[in-house]
Amino acid sequence: MPLPIVIADDSLLARKVLTKALPADWDVEIAYATNGREALALYRAGKASVMFLDLTMPDMTGYQVLEALQHEDLNTFVIVVSADIQPLAQERVRALGAAAFVAKPVTPEALVPILKEYGLYA
Repeated sequence: MPLPIVIADDSLLARKVLTKALPADWDVEIAYATNGREALALYRAGKASVMFLDLTMPDMTGYQVLEALQHEDLNTFVIVVSADIQPLAQERVRALGAAAFVAKPVTPEALVPILKEYGLYA
């Protein structure tokens, strides 16, 4: 059964780049969100065992999504994907429950070791 994942980013190009960075043989079912509200709705619909989350989005930021997940005790594996690579941003997302942080533009070389480390991909 495919693993349900959500790619949440307001940029179509960023969603495409991230999709192409995923392992080709990884058995996943991808849902896309263009803002944080859509990402949470997809999570609540059971479509986000793993969530790739941008921080800067309209309507609801990635930080707000992480806060909602934490506040509501929702359980998903979140990998933040952001161009904001400042140490404070990385510390903040980890404090809010993100498992990992990947800088944009995403590459397979950056992503695959994280997926393997957490047992998401063999």
